[in-house]
Amino acid sequence: MLNYTFQFGTVWREWPLLVAGLLTTIRLSIISMVLGTVVATVAAAASVYGSRALRVSVLAYVEFTRNTPFLVQVLTVYLGLPSLGVHLSAGDAAILAMTINIGAYGSEIVRAGIESIPKGQIEAAKALGLRPALIFRLVVFRQALIAIYPALASQFMLLMLSTSIVSAIAVEELTATANTIQSRTFRTFEVYFVVTLIYIALSLLFRAAFHFIHVRWVRVR
Repeated sequence: MLNYTFQFGTVWREWPLLVAGLLTTIRLSIISMVLGTVVATVAAAASVYGSRALRVSVLAYVEFTRNTPFLVQVLTVYLGLPSLGVHLSAGDAAILAMTINIGAYGSEIVRAGIESIPKGQIEAAKALGLRPALIFRLVVFRQALIAIYPALASQFMLLMLSTSIVSAIAVEELTATANTIQSRTFRTFEVYFVVTLIYIALSLLFRAAFHFIHVRWVRVR
């Protein structure tokens, strides 16, 4: 016979902490997505158009990131970089680790999109006298973005959920906040059930935002 009294009111009384953790999760996610997109685009362009040494460097970066756990990457940035004289706050270390991670995964997605563009279009743009930078921005990247946007958005969703891992370095995002509340109230089920619902709502919010961006700016009209 189940003999447990649910006390969700105890959790809701900690709503300021939950809101603060939620806002931190959103901030970490958005900053990392923006920076990661830049890294992914540069890395993809280097792997397609760069010299052999540059391509090998990008390949090493991608393989290292994709074949190591994200938690190890976070700990390496936060605990390893100080040994090299680079000291970052927990929040900055989390953003850097997340940017490195999404940059590697995103670069493969962007690279696939770039390589899907017919060579004839690039040659036609060159014949019109467009500069390489303009060709990449107007002909290559624009079309590639349309093709890869769903995959890139899915990767961004995974990145948002991965913010929970940075609680390991005491970043006060949503999961770390849940751990704090649980240690205060000892209402384990209630705390993590509420946080689960918040993550689901956050995922739906991000999905709606990505859909709006797709309809408003990405999709061909």
